[in-house]
Amino acid sequence: MDGVLTDTESMWDDVRRGLARDAGVPWPDDATPAMMGMSTPEWSAYLSETVRIGLDPRAAAAATIDAMADRYREHLPIMPGAVEAVRRMAEGRTIALASSSPRRLIDVVLDQLEIADLFAATVSTEEVAAGKPAPDGYLRACELAGIDPARGIAVEDSTNGIRSAHAAGFAVVAVPTPFHPPAPDAAALAAATLTSLDELTPALVDGLRP
Repeated sequence: MDGVLTDTESMWDDVRRGLARDAGVPWPDDATPAMMGMSTPEWSAYLSETVRIGLDPRAAAAATIDAMADRYREHLPIMPGAVEAVRRMAEGRTIALASSSPRRLIDVVLDQLEIADLFAATVSTEEVAAGKPAPDGYLRACELAGIDPARGIAVEDSTNGIRSAHAAGFAVVAVPTPFHPPAPDAAALAAATLTSLDELTPALVDGLRP
């Protein structure tokens, strides 16, 4: 969802950096890429124990998610062509969502975009054992939606997202964003790389996995 349907990866980063700034601690150089794809328990523990923002994981999660929800209410930035791409892919296909966002924010976003009813299943990685790059979220979404990952296509933007989908058995379509493009070794796992969601067409996905 974040970085694919919504242009919110930089928003997450800004909120988390703000917690570190308020605590008077430096932001580690590798913190931003490390947390992209982590589940809520994982990134909140990282903020608490690695960045050391002075909050326990539960409080770190609450502060971050509350701030994100406030920002979503003010303005939810949508990736160009996102809603149209979802509607296009839902025609004659089963679609599901595997997101690192908490359930609360997934439901807010899909309701705001008026596409919640198009998904056979939605999974937050806080609902599985491990976040991305582990495949757990994708595999759970497949289980709930009745999707065979060996015949499936995953659309991802980030290093950990691509690794997660690939590990689950999907052919991956990468749609990188300027904020934090995937590492070269992750990008090499993609079966196709697009410049925008407008290029995500039935013909493309049918060519990757008949």
